Amino acid sequence: MNSLPPLALYVHVPWCVRKCPYCDFNSHGVGRDASLPEAGYLEALLTDLDADLPLAAGRELASIFIGGGTPSLMSAWFYRELLAGIAARLPMSPDIEITLEANPGTLERGRFAGYREAGINRLSLGVQSFQDDQLQALGRIHSGRDAEAAVAEARAAGYDNLNLDLMHGLPAQTPELALDDLERGLSLAPEHLSWYQLTLEPNTEFYSRPPRLPEEEVLWDIQDLGHERLEAAGLSRYEISAYARTHRRSRHNLNYWRFGDYLGIGAGAHGKLSAREDDAGLLIERRWKVRQPEAYLRRQHDPRGFLAGRSRIEQSELALEFAMNSLRLVEGVPLSCWRSVTGLSPAMLEARLTRARKKGLLVEDTERLQASPQGLLFLNELLALIGRE
Repeated sequence: MNSLPPLALYVHVPWCVRKCPYCDFNSHGVGRDASLPEAGYLEALLTDLDADLPLAAGRELASIFIGGGTPSLMSAWFYRELLAGIAARLPMSPDIEITLEANPGTLERGRFAGYREAGINRLSLGVQSFQDDQLQALGRIHSGRDAEAAVAEARAAGYDNLNLDLMHGLPAQTPELALDDLERGLSLAPEHLSWYQLTLEPNTEFYSRPPRLPEEEVLWDIQDLGHERLEAAGLSRYEISAYARTHRRSRHNLNYWRFGDYLGIGAGAHGKLSAREDDAGLLIERRWKVRQPEAYLRRQHDPRGFLAGRSRIEQSELALEFAMNSLRLVEGVPLSCWRSVTGLSPAMLEARLTRARKKGLLVEDTERLQASPQGLLFLNELLALIGRE
């Protein structure tokens, strides 16, 4: 019988102070002085979770990730009550990782200590850049000094597991400016650093009115120099855009990339769940919740519930779905994982993997699914080969 993959929980907080021009997440700007419906949203989240409990199939949570929006707009009380409510409903791993995304521009002094006391043991700070002119161009509401102060506040609160989000390929950015951002980030000694390139996503302000971004040759230089500097600083690259010190890889994101399961609660949250079927292996389904915060809040009193849609991942789609996640990992995954998370034989992948290996996009290892260095650079081409019959 096929075993079920690990289970995580994603919680979405949809509000932010101001929508950034590059952001395509489900976030809704409310200004600095807005009063958020904490009690109502807390009740809705737990009601949403109650409806999803049968999908958990008695499994314990390996990780919780609270994203947004800007989750640090919510109080420590909110998270204390939320995590207590989750713990009352689902078993948790004894060493569960609980991450909160925070914006350095939305923090009140002492709030990190309250989050720590509530049970949050990992912080992810959306720094993006330490250059104030770049932060303004990106629509961020904090300064470089605010970011440094937030790290100091987190350390004072007892956090020893801290991620910094930094972007590169910013408007008019040179390799020197990109490396300066990395140096300032490294000087804060984070346990984890997410370093990713700015992309222009549909339905964003930058997509409609694109800024002038660095030329492709400059982008390659930034990436090469940045990867080299991060590795030299003791942060090992384990995913295309993620670097970590020993034993500090993001467990929650690793679960995504290894095609694990996750419940999603909150406005616009997505989930992926597997269920056993007697003869057909595993049924794998994606689910998503109502997006608009006001509509989401109303749904807790609506017999339709919070679910906005669901879609089964068909067998013909599984190879691409699995590869889109696992091939982001530098070390890849054992091919045995294919059977355990999809319920299908590795034989159906054989011809596709052979094509990719001949092009030099996969490592020559019949026991692992692992992109070569060239494959990591040309991941879309690699995915097209694996996704094609």
